[in-house]
Amino acid sequence: MPTRSSKPKPPAAKRPGTSRDHDFATVARNVVEQAIGEKLDGSPLDDPQAEKNPAAVALGKLGGSKGGAARAKALPKARRVAIAKKAAQARWKKE
Repeated sequence: MPTRSSKPKPPAAKRPGTSRDHDFATVARNVVEQAIGEKLDGSPLDDPQAEKNPAAVALGKLGGSKGGAARAKALPKARRVAIAKKAAQARWKKE
């Protein structure tokens, strides 16, 4: 079944929380470090959110949460019905 995402996923090495290393010992070490909340040498874990601008994150959350609802509200009822019918036909189409 195809994914529902419109954007292709980046390679595993670029996704947060994944690594290319498939060595059992390295993976086990990473699991233990995540469980205790710090590295085994006592230093804190790297924060993936550290390089993000908090103001930009807040703005993104504001716009993303109302995007679909605002678009639907702006469309006339006839157009919304047409979109819904087309989606239903695509969903239930027999191959």
